[in-house]
Amino acid sequence: MKNKEFNKGIGLTALGSFWWGVIGVIYFKYISFAGHIEVVVHRCIWTASSLILSTFYFSKWNIFFKIISDRRKLITLFFSGILIFINWTVWIYAVSTDQIIDASFGYFIMPILSVLLGYIFFNEKLNSKRIVSIILVIISIFFLIIFNFKSIPWVGLFVALSWGFYNLLRKKINVDTDVGLLIESLFILPFVVVIFYFIIQNNMNDFSFSNPPLMLLLLLAGPMTVIPLFLYVRGVELCGLGATGMIFYITPTFQFILGFFYYNEPFSITKLVSFIIIWIAVFIYLKDLYENN
Repeated sequence: MKNKEFNKGIGLTALGSFWWGVIGVIYFKYISFAGHIEVVVHRCIWTASSLILSTFYFSKWNIFFKIISDRRKLITLFFSGILIFINWTVWIYAVSTDQIIDASFGYFIMPILSVLLGYIFFNEKLNSKRIVSIILVIISIFFLIIFNFKSIPWVGLFVALSWGFYNLLRKKINVDTDVGLLIESLFILPFVVVIFYFIIQNNMNDFSFSNPPLMLLLLLAGPMTVIPLFLYVRGVELCGLGATGMIFYITPTFQFILGFFYYNEPFSITKLVSFIIIWIAVFIYLKDLYENN
């Protein structure tokens, strides 16, 4: 029975990671004609709406009210909400401007960066393999700075840093992933509604009652965010962080493949060398996860 649950967890995590790496990329690339600002607005609005519905469905309002009654958790979620908003904005900008490969760079280094942040802020232990992985990530970034400053994947670095610090804050308070994201979304919501109001006032909106199919397409930005999250989190619950940490790399791998082979994004030799260094770092990190799982 335990083995069956573990395998189910692996499957759910793999599906969630595949969703982020393939389905999510294709969807957000497809709707990028609406402009990355409006796409971010719709992702925030409909993610909040989807999470309100899921909180009703799973009867989690008691957890919601318990969290918001804790001032420390509420303040932390306010700041983690800002970080997730930055992450979504930068990632959608990357997809809209043919920088999917650069975004994948961020997701390749993010777990290793999280290890470094855990060491700095939580005094978590580092073994030799993790230290080597961190050093290789730093070497990769400095390689680009020295040999081709313009090749630095800034969007990838912003994606990795925002997501890394986001995970750090969420780890500090340890709240339900989906309910926490709902509270974060509600913090962001007034801000994005104001932005959407100005988009409409300037007749720059693609979302319109005169075009119901397009409305539905943009509305899917919420489920596209929430569904893979539920799949991944449920997978973690069933098979643990070690296994899911390895499976997560499905996401940046497919992002890279799509960016390079399907969307034909430019990829210089300098950037290739940098990615090879990163892939070596990831291999060492995964070997460490496997040995300690």
